[in-house]
This record gives sequence, structure tokens and C-alpha cells, in this order.
Amino acid sequence: MRSSARLKHYIRDNNGLLILDGGLATELEAQGVKLQGDPLWSARLLHTNPQAIRDAHYRFLLSGADIITTATYQASITGFINHLGVSSERARELLMFGVQLAKETVERFVCDSRPSGLSGPWVAGSVGPYGAFLHDGSEYTGTYAEKMTIEELKGWHRPLVDCLTSAGADLIAFETIPSIKEAEALVELLREFPNSKAWLSFSCKDGRCISDGSPFTDAVQVANRSTQLVAVGVNCCSPMLVEPLLDSAGSLLSPDMSWVVYPNSGEEWDTVQGWLTSEKTSAFLPELSRMWMKQGGCCRISPAHIADLRLQLKGSDASPASAV
Repeated sequence: MRSSARLKHYIRDNNGLLILDGGLATELEAQGVKLQGDPLWSARLLHTNPQAIRDAHYRFLLSGADIITTATYQASITGFINHLGVSSERARELLMFGVQLAKETVERFVCDSRPSGLSGPWVAGSVGPYGAFLHDGSEYTGTYAEKMTIEELKGWHRPLVDCLTSAGADLIAFETIPSIKEAEALVELLREFPNSKAWLSFSCKDGRCISDGSPFTDAVQVANRSTQLVAVGVNCCSPMLVEPLLDSAGSLLSPDMSWVVYPNSGEEWDTVQGWLTSEKTSAFLPELSRMWMKQGGCCRISPAHIADLRLQLKGSDASPASAV
């Protein structure tokens, strides 16, 4: 795990703008991997086909991503035990392997494309909401949090955060968080890992509220309680919702924090039919992204979209990820 000072230098050297990768599962499926309906989603490939993950990470790096996220969004100790039939020890190894794969890919990318001695892009350890484990779409409602305590939510997330930090992730990405209660639990949990930095990103139902109906302004205020969070924002929502969400809370953002924004392509997910085509496609992302400080892509965003974003935001002469 690289230091917070180096992270500040990294952000500064990239003019305050970092580009995240896109939808890992989307890219894997584009390469012929079958994931739809799998309760482990792309995390299963940590056990069955790690090379496919390496290759997907590498394509996003080639496209200009400054940060890549691990294939652990839908991973957990319990999930691996239940759906792979492995031991708890092996489950922990797989969680840590997600970071190892990403770091190895960054090292290969640096070796292939940079002079020796320069650092490359950063690795963010992905932590999805408890609803991702439930595999019932509840990461877009947050209803499960009503029946859980803060301590229960912390207990659920603790093993994954422990594995990701122990494996050396540069940052922790708390992603698609649908409820204020779960956000509060994660902010408290992060204090148990005092040397770690993270971002906190919410799923949202409209241009003012996160998925559980709480105002996005309340979500930002929860994030402001932590000195370890480097960014707060939204992901896996329509690009058209981003500007009103950020506008609603812009005056509340801590001076030490940035926005992190990585919407999906504008299509909607149906648990039966899959992705539903929308007129609000990812073609809007390069234009809209000029208003957002940190930009990447969630579901349905490919390396080609990331390359377009880099061209729009950093220009034709921008090489992927400045040296730290």
C-alpha cells in the first residue's frame, strides 16, 4: 500500500483528475466469459480463470485508466465457501489474490510502457455492499440494512477490508453503497485500518437521493466524518443523475475530499431481462465528464469508452497515468 503523501502527488501530477477503469464484468463478458446469474459474478474467476481478469485489467490500463479496481466487488468469505466449496482459509487467499492480480498487471503495464524506475497506476480494492452478496438487486434499495445493526454490517465487511489491505491495495473502494446505515458502518470500520485510504460511492435512485431514499447531502456529511476518505460520490447510476446529485451537495464537500464519479452507460438493469437499452447511452460520458473531477465507468463501460474519456479530459498527448 502506497502512502497518502504519494497519493496526493499522484493526484497533483494528474492535474487533480484521475480516470478509473470501467465495468470489469462487462469487459469479461465481451471476451466470452459467462457471468450473468452467477452469485459470485466476476469474483468466481479468481478461482477458475484468473488470466481473464489479468487481461481485462490490462486492456483498461492500455486505454488510459489511472486506477484499476479488483475483482472482489461480489466476493466474501461466506460467498466463496458457499459457492466454491472452499475452506475459509482458501477464501481469504482468493480475496487477497484479487489484489495480487491487479498489482501484477500494473507492474507488467509499467514494464511494457514506461522507463524503468517510474511508478504506474494505482490499485483500488473493491468492496461491494452487503446486498451484492444477497444477489437479489438489493444494492439498489438498501432494504436489508433496516434489519441489521451497525455492528453487524461492520462484522460483515471487516474480513474483506482486512484481506484487501493486507494484500497491499493502494486504496479501498466502497462501491454502490445504498444506505446511510451501511455508509456509517464503513466509516467506522475504516478507523480500524488507520493506515488505509478509501473512497465511498453510493448507488442513487434519483438526482437528490441515494437508493434508500436518504438525501445525498446526508451521505456526503457521513463521508465528511472520516479523515481517511479521499473521495465521495456516486456509481452505477445514469450519467444524467450525476450533475444534480453533485450540485445538491457541492457546498458540503470537505476541502480535503474530491468527488468520485463512475456512472453506468445509461442503460437499466432488469433482474429477468438483463440490461435494457436506453437512449441515454455512454456516448454522453465524455461530454458530461468535463463537469466531474474524478471519472471512470461502472457497468457497461468498456476500455474504448475509457480511451474516449481520456482523450476528452486529458488531450491527445496524454499518456496513461503520470509517474508518482
